[in-house]
Amino acid sequence: MQLLEQTAKRARDLAPALDYWTVRIVAEESEILSVRQGVVEPTRLQTSCGAMISLVRGSGMGYAATSDLSAGGLRAAFAEAIRWAELHARLGLFDAGLFPRCEARSEYRTPTLEPWDARSTEDKLRLLRDACSALETDSRILDSSAWLEYRRISQLLVSGDAGRSEQVLEYVNPGLAAVAHEAGQTQRRTGGGADRPGQGGLERIAQVGFLDAAPRVGEEALALLAAPECPTGTRDLVLLPGQMALQIHESIGHPLELDRILGDERNYAGTSFVTADMFGSYRYGSDLLNVTFDPSQQGELASYATDDEGTRAERAYLIRDGILARPLGGRLSQARSGLPGVANARASGWDRPPIDRMGNINLEPGSASLDDLIGRVERGVLMDTNRSWSIDDSRNKFQFGCELGRLIEDGELNGLVRNPGYRGISANFWRSLAGVGDRNEFEVVGVRNCGKGEPNQGVYVGHAAPPCLFREVSVFGGGQ
Repeated sequence: MQLLEQTAKRARDLAPALDYWTVRIVAEESEILSVRQGVVEPTRLQTSCGAMISLVRGSGMGYAATSDLSAGGLRAAFAEAIRWAELHARLGLFDAGLFPRCEARSEYRTPTLEPWDARSTEDKLRLLRDACSALETDSRILDSSAWLEYRRISQLLVSGDAGRSEQVLEYVNPGLAAVAHEAGQTQRRTGGGADRPGQGGLERIAQVGFLDAAPRVGEEALALLAAPECPTGTRDLVLLPGQMALQIHESIGHPLELDRILGDERNYAGTSFVTADMFGSYRYGSDLLNVTFDPSQQGELASYATDDEGTRAERAYLIRDGILARPLGGRLSQARSGLPGVANARASGWDRPPIDRMGNINLEPGSASLDDLIGRVERGVLMDTNRSWSIDDSRNKFQFGCELGRLIEDGELNGLVRNPGYRGISANFWRSLAGVGDRNEFEVVGVRNCGKGEPNQGVYVGHAAPPCLFREVSVFGGGQ
């Protein structure tokens, strides 16, 4: 943090006379280790450091980023941001007086039990080789891979109003994949934490059952080769947490982003079927649907103390008892729309300004066990782990494919099916929610490749959910 502190002090000393300014300094490092078919692949190392200046001058606001953290580099960035503020004052869509001010003083560090450097690279690679070997349970496993990713983000945000937010986020994300092939049929199965990324240290390897999962991943890839295709028709559907993550992400998270509702994303990532007048009255799902924005969930991908505008992050209901309560909008979008929101103005790095993004979007637990949910189904399919996704540009009509399915008949699981998929319309689908797993079934999962914004920003998004039961869903198999 020493470089970040020095840069912040330098920026304070150099800041010209302005109505308001912030400097957000970000240092990031990452390392990816992987083994494929028993062979160690090249290690990928990356470091990055820079600063984003945001400012308000009169009726204009502007941004400028720089990796030159010297006095000259920061001075040039202030001048560039002022130039953009002058342009915004003439052509902007809204008055810069709406720009949020950071007065909060906060600190957040990811709780870690075992730091990344507590084990040598040799030890980590040995673990990956062992996992890769355990995946190869049969000659029909044509490809196997095991990986371990580390990421650390150190960020310091300071403002002209004496605001200060210091955050250090750490992630360790393991994963496994096995590809099986026989007689023209190919199946891929993942696991070992691949769909359960989160914050923490090396203790996460054991938490996600990385090494223990390897034989099961390989065996399931093989079993899917011989499994029948998922049937096509209208059936009940049980989704496990690994697939619930993407369902929440695409058909709740993105539609509720307030800048999208305001039209900001129309050119690139689309709009939303949700409109501003729906909040407070619209039935988004059944009475069982309760969804929160929760930055306090320990270990989830998007846990933090403040967003990247310096707004203090607090848990809030987005949907309560099925009724739409509030959008995912940071303070700037809130001021523009007159709607309440949450602290979710987030940036992907030092060279991007914050925009409205999902944080931790969680479906709150209900009262059923997984066995209870399955027992309520006379004719249905259980699905797990996303394989493909498609949703229209208003985040309404969707179609998802999963890696693995199991038939449910007369309240019991009854064999694997391959290439399972389902489709629906967002609100209609959530209104068909008929059962929600309890706290014992609740799992923290997440998405690491959420893209949005021009220029594009890719961020980590946390999701947590129990398994859920949906009635009368259109399901299908491969080729449908």
